[in-house]
Amino acid sequence: MVKTVIFDMDGVIVDTEPVHKYAYFKHFEELGIDVSEELYATFTGNSTRNVFQKIKDQFGLDHEVEDLIQRKRSLFNDAFDTKPDLELIAGVENLIKDLHASDVELILASSASKSTISRVFNRFNLNHYFTHKVSGEDFVKSKPDPTIFIHAASLSKNKIEECIVIEDSTNGVKAACAAGIYCLGYNSENSKLQNLEGASVLVDDFFKVNADFIKNLK
Repeated sequence: MVKTVIFDMDGVIVDTEPVHKYAYFKHFEELGIDVSEELYATFTGNSTRNVFQKIKDQFGLDHEVEDLIQRKRSLFNDAFDTKPDLELIAGVENLIKDLHASDVELILASSASKSTISRVFNRFNLNHYFTHKVSGEDFVKSKPDPTIFIHAASLSKNKIEECIVIEDSTNGVKAACAAGIYCLGYNSENSKLQNLEGASVLVDDFFKVNADFIKNLK
């Protein structure tokens, strides 16, 4: 039986991807580099640091990675604070509340920075549902490296065999599988060019999923 659910955030709890994409491409424009949609899609599930390390290497930028991160973060924060239609993924709030009411432990494991996680969780009043929030900025390697999920599972009061991961990205699914954790793939209409074939089960509507469904996956 499933006793702990480890949630990804972007694309699973809230769709901040359009805001991230705006900030990234605004920054790419400032840097004078041409990043294709195909290349950008491969960054899904990566931390901002890992994205800019790859960008710096691929385009031969002289900028310090930390400076690139801070500029993109500034662009993101400005857009986040002024975007009135930023909403939770349809159905996910009901699922979170149902799981919490059913005594299922909830842990966040997101590639997002701690500041972004705090902005989202404070804006939508989600903090009291989750026992732990893990940020990808604390790890050298991003998803598909499994370290973030292995660490999240280690924080759980339950065994890793009693945990599942909910992910919407290729890199996230690969990371969950590499960590040896059962993965529910959320096939979001917002997650373009993502291959979720490694997930054990796929859902495309959180309104079709409840705590009983989740608890009986294993």
